[in-house]
Amino acid sequence: MTKFLITFPSVAMAALTEDELAAASADSHAVIEEAKAAGVYVFGGGIDEAVEPVRVAADGSVSAETYPGSSLTGGFLVLELPSREDAVEWAATIAAACRCPQELRAFGYDPAS
Repeated sequence: MTKFLITFPSVAMAALTEDELAAASADSHAVIEEAKAAGVYVFGGGIDEAVEPVRVAADGSVSAETYPGSSLTGGFLVLELPSREDAVEWAATIAAACRCPQELRAFGYDPAS
């Protein structure tokens, strides 16, 4: 089984009205409950964009500077699935619920984790 990351940036939902956002929230939570019932849910959530990201060095020093080009906003979902095809199906389901396309990535296998 492979863990897959399904994400969208917050700007993808910027054009939704308040009513559409409320419906998308309810529908996406229903998909999460479906994933839990199917036993494929690992974890998910949204990035708290009110909290600025920092970069932490090996010596523990903290910098407000992040890596060039890095930008993580919006929501994410991690599912453990038997195939990429299954991941595409779940990503399509969450895309319909969220009213925006999703990005799909596979985690590399690490036997130590």
